[in-house]
Amino acid sequence: MWKKLIALSSMTFLLSGCGLFGMFEEEQQIPVAAPEALKASANIMDTEGNEIGHMELTEGTDGILISLGLTKLSEGEHGIHIHEVGKCEKPTFESAGAHFNPLEKQHGFDNPKGPHLGDLPNIEPEEDGTVQLEFVAKNITLEPGMENSVLDGDGSAIIIHEGPDDYKTDPAGNSGARIACGVITSAK
Repeated sequence: MWKKLIALSSMTFLLSGCGLFGMFEEEQQIPVAAPEALKASANIMDTEGNEIGHMELTEGTDGILISLGLTKLSEGEHGIHIHEVGKCEKPTFESAGAHFNPLEKQHGFDNPKGPHLGDLPNIEPEEDGTVQLEFVAKNITLEPGMENSVLDGDGSAIIIHEGPDDYKTDPAGNSGARIACGVITSAK
């Protein structure tokens, strides 16, 4: 009889314990305190001031996830870089300065003395001139106050060039004229 009483008590405890953990009740929402990812964005315009796309930047554990959507680009590969100043004065966008390079390296992924932190992989539009892609830019941050932050005192810009980046020639990979620009701003 004691064995039956102990078994019955154990089953009652187990079933009530399951109810305590929500297995037999409606699921409860438990708030969590996770920090929100840092974000930034840029509206990208061509040399005539027409908006041709948008870029979203989201801080992650491996770097910054860049989501890029563009239209009306000419065919062929285009160099794309983060530049050191958040200004896009048309038509040449020279106001954006040089590549974002706080570590004072040379240009290019294939350059043994490089790359700049603002060096990014070439992009190539579809036949209709559109680009939809995502990639991770390592070694940069959106955290203000950090040496490698693209959200520093004078801001930063995204620049698209007329030709491909050769990934080795200093200072800009022989990528040609600046054909599009977007000021990177915090998405607070």
